[in-house]
Amino acid sequence: MTCGTIHGVGLGPGDPELMSVRADRLLRGARHVAYFRKAGRPGRARGIVNGMLRPDAIEFAMEYPVTTEIALDDPAYNQALSGFYTEVTAHLVALAQTGEDVVVLCEGDPFFYGSFMHLHARLQGRVPVHVVPAITGMSAAWTVTGIPVTWGDDVLTVLLGTMSELDLARRMSDADAIVVMKVGRNLPKVRRALELAGKLDRAWLVECASMEAERAIPLAEAGERTVPYFSIVIVHGQGRRP
Repeated sequence: MTCGTIHGVGLGPGDPELMSVRADRLLRGARHVAYFRKAGRPGRARGIVNGMLRPDAIEFAMEYPVTTEIALDDPAYNQALSGFYTEVTAHLVALAQTGEDVVVLCEGDPFFYGSFMHLHARLQGRVPVHVVPAITGMSAAWTVTGIPVTWGDDVLTVLLGTMSELDLARRMSDADAIVVMKVGRNLPKVRRALELAGKLDRAWLVECASMEAERAIPLAEAGERTVPYFSIVIVHGQGRRP
């Protein structure tokens, strides 16, 4: 029996119209569709493809055992997630070994801070794996601001809101253009780091880029507010131009 293929399909930043033609084709033809979600939630990736799956599609919801309940540096966090990824990988391998292809839905690009990377590492050498790249959330975010993110020789630095405030400030100080991912509850820390780096006045906060709830405002005007985890902070470069 020919082994099936696991397809890690990037869905892009959230607007279904920003999906690639290949992603759309694989998705609409898929008999088996897997996606990550928090327990009790429908799942962001699954929401993007509402109305696009074939009627007889078999869905496999991969529910995280933890999200923010345990600190990232707690050994229990990695232990719980490692067991989870091993378990769902076994399920996907079993399907592929019966000859079935599986489409794994991935928000943004599968190889850019995505959960699929942890499956990809475990699937290597066991079954065929194919990855479909996509427009990233950060690309949609800087487009929403209406300002080019880099000019000339600008160097783009991508940071994470989960980093320490001092590390953020240090790297921000050395950067030309900046993207901060995974903002959410880390927004006050990101704001303080940008102020320390002297770049708060150039920062933008973008929420839900390319989706109905899309919002982009200068960070200095955002006030004390709760923002979605996948919000992004952008600092545009000011480099060489003709």
